[in-house]
Amino acid sequence: MKKLALHWKILLGMLLGVIVGILMSNFDGGKEIVQDWIKPFGAIFINSLKLIAIPLILAALIKGVSDLKDISKLSAMGGRTIGIYITTTIIAVSIGLLLVNIVNPGRSISEKTRMEMVENYSGNTAKYKEASELKKEQGPLQALVDLVPQNIFAAATSNRNMLQVIFFAVFFGVGLILIPEEKGKTVKDFFDGFNEVILKMVDLIMLAAPYGVFALLAALVAESPSLDLFKALGWYALTVVGGLMIMIVFYNVLVFVFTKKKPKFFMNGISPAQLLAFSTSSSAATLPVTMERVTEHLGVEEEVSSFVLPVGATINMDGTSLYQAVAAVFIAQAFGMDLTLGTQLGIIATATLASIGSAAVPGAGMVMLVGVLGYAGIPEAGLALIFAIDRPLDMCRTVVNVTGDAAVSMLVAKSVGKLGEPHIKNWDDNYEGK
Repeated sequence: MKKLALHWKILLGMLLGVIVGILMSNFDGGKEIVQDWIKPFGAIFINSLKLIAIPLILAALIKGVSDLKDISKLSAMGGRTIGIYITTTIIAVSIGLLLVNIVNPGRSISEKTRMEMVENYSGNTAKYKEASELKKEQGPLQALVDLVPQNIFAAATSNRNMLQVIFFAVFFGVGLILIPEEKGKTVKDFFDGFNEVILKMVDLIMLAAPYGVFALLAALVAESPSLDLFKALGWYALTVVGGLMIMIVFYNVLVFVFTKKKPKFFMNGISPAQLLAFSTSSSAATLPVTMERVTEHLGVEEEVSSFVLPVGATINMDGTSLYQAVAAVFIAQAFGMDLTLGTQLGIIATATLASIGSAAVPGAGMVMLVGVLGYAGIPEAGLALIFAIDRPLDMCRTVVNVTGDAAVSMLVAKSVGKLGEPHIKNWDDNYEGK
C-alpha cells in the first residue's frame, strides 16, 4: 500500500471493511470476533482524533490571530476582509443546515437499524438526552454565559467545551498582538512551533486512517448489516456536494454584483487553482497558485492579494464549515436525535469559529468536526458513518475554500480601488466582465 495515495488507501480500507463486515456477519460468532478484535482499533483511531482536536484549535487559532500583527490598527482593507470572510462562513453553515434539514439524509435509516446503532455505538445515549433536556431549561442568554470559561484548563478537558477554548484562543491571540512585538516574540515563536508539531501529529494520525476506516466500517456493517445505511450515506454526500455547488454560485453572484465581472471571467481566472485544490485537498498548498491567478488573471493588485489570500487560507473555510454542519446534523439524525433550534444555532457559531482554527491541510476538517459534535452532544462514534467518503468530499470542499478566497479578494480590491485589468497580455476579450 506504500505506493498508493492516501485517499486511495482510505477507499480501499473502506471497501475491505465492508467486505469483512458482511462476511463475518454471516458466520456464527463472527460479529463477536469483529467487536472484540477489530472494533477496538476503530475506537483507538476515533480517540486519536478527539485527542488532537483541542490542541489543534489552540495552536492554529493563536497562530492565525497573532499573525495579523496589527489588529489594533487594522486598516479598512483588514476590517473588510475579516468581516466578509466571517459573513460568508456564516452563510455557508446556514446553507448546510438548511439543506440537511430539508433532505434529512439520516432519516432514511430504518428504526431497527437506528436502534442497533444506538445500542452498539452510543453507550452514553441517556447522558446526551439529559444534556439536551438541561439546555431546554436554560435561559436565552445561557449560551453567551457558557462562551466564557471560568477555568481554561477545566474547559480544555472536554471537547464539549470547544467554544470556550476557541474564545480563549482568540482572546489570547489578540493579547499577544497588543503587547510590544519584542516582548511577545518568545510566546509567538512557541505557538508557531507548537502549531507545526500539532500539524505533524495530524499527518501521523492520517497515516493510520485507512486502518481506522477498515475497523470502523467492519464493525458498523457487522453490527448493523443494513443497506439503508449506505443509502443514507449517499444522500449525505449529495447534500454536501449540493451545498458546495450553491456556494460556488453564491461567489459568482457576489463577484458579478459588486465588481461587474462575469462568472465566465471569474471561473476561467481561478480554475487552475481550483483543480490544484481538488487534487491536494489543501488551501495552503494551493496558495501560491491562487495568488498568481488572482493577481495576474483577475486583476487584483498584489497589495491586496498578498494580504487577503494568506488570511483567507487561515480563517476562511466556507466549504469545511458547510460540511461540518451537514455532517453533525446527519449523524444526529442517524442516531435518532432531534436537535433544537438553539443547538443548531450553536452549531453555526461553533463551526464558524472552529473554521478560523481549521488548518489548511488534508484531514484537519474531520478533526474540527469532533469539536462540533462534542458541542452538540452528538456521539462521536457517528464519524464511522462518514469517514469512508470524507476524502473525496474534502477535495470538493477545498475547491470551495479556494474559490471563496479569490472572490473575497476581488470584493476587497474593488472596495479599496485596487481592482484593475488582468496583467497578462493577449487575454481573451470574451472573458472581460465589462
